[in-house]
Amino acid sequence: MHTNTNTNANTHPHTNTGTGTNTGTNTDSDTKSDTAVDPATAPGYVHGYSRHEARRLGDQADTLAALLHTGTAYPPGSRVLEMGCGVGAQTVHLLASSPGAHIVAADVSADSLDRARARVAAQAPGARVEWCPADVFDLPFPEGSFDHVFVCFLLEHLRDPGLALAGLRRVLRPGGTITVIEGDHGSAFFHPASAYADAAIAGQVRLQSAAGGDALIGRRLQPLLAGAGYGDIVVGPRTVYADATRPALVEGFTRDTFIAMIESVRADALAAGLATPADWDRGMADLRRTAEDGGTFHYAFFKAVAVKG
Repeated sequence: MHTNTNTNANTHPHTNTGTGTNTGTNTDSDTKSDTAVDPATAPGYVHGYSRHEARRLGDQADTLAALLHTGTAYPPGSRVLEMGCGVGAQTVHLLASSPGAHIVAADVSADSLDRARARVAAQAPGARVEWCPADVFDLPFPEGSFDHVFVCFLLEHLRDPGLALAGLRRVLRPGGTITVIEGDHGSAFFHPASAYADAAIAGQVRLQSAAGGDALIGRRLQPLLAGAGYGDIVVGPRTVYADATRPALVEGFTRDTFIAMIESVRADALAAGLATPADWDRGMADLRRTAEDGGTFHYAFFKAVAVKG
């Protein structure tokens, strides 16, 4: 969920160039930028690259590790490409579940790779990771270089996710697998209900669409993978539900992941005219109410596994 700092923004003709339009890969009308968002001010990676955001990414990955990584373990000696590793928030969990695999962690951002190295050194000292600067649309690997590819929270930021998946298929060996994990903001519902909170979430979705991404991409994983030529596609939801009986999820997910993510785009949403300050703040207050006693929050991620035939 917006955790990947490898947005490839303004680095490739098929990525986010801030024009506020999507390529033909996005066919869902509710993900188009049909709002008052000004393309000139639309951000690339809508959550920014601050140290606070890096901490949020790590907190999110740790909170959701069991939910998202269960069922993902690569055999010793296999070559695994983690494309869009960002600050290494998911890398440490890949290492924990597949200690004998050869992990190649790639990202377009040199700063993110530096942070990822530091995170792995601190949390998994002695782990062997090959770090590689790479653009997902211009992969520097020969055909068939990897046994497996792992992608988490990358496609949502790309202007042409189908093209990215096709490129990743090229570097997989025949019979190799790809694992893709993405969120879908349309799956967020909560109690107490609030039209103001709904509008704040919709504002984030619109900003991301204007930046060339898709915060509703989870529902599209199967057709995207099929269109890129993969077979044996299996997609399933990984649901988060938090209430007072699950305080770790209330804190780690509802407050520190989802609400923090929506809060981070306040200035951009107001600058784009998506809400008045009063309405936005009312929406955030109502979202925070869902993390208090008597509140509940639901969100679904989608995890897909597919094979290169």
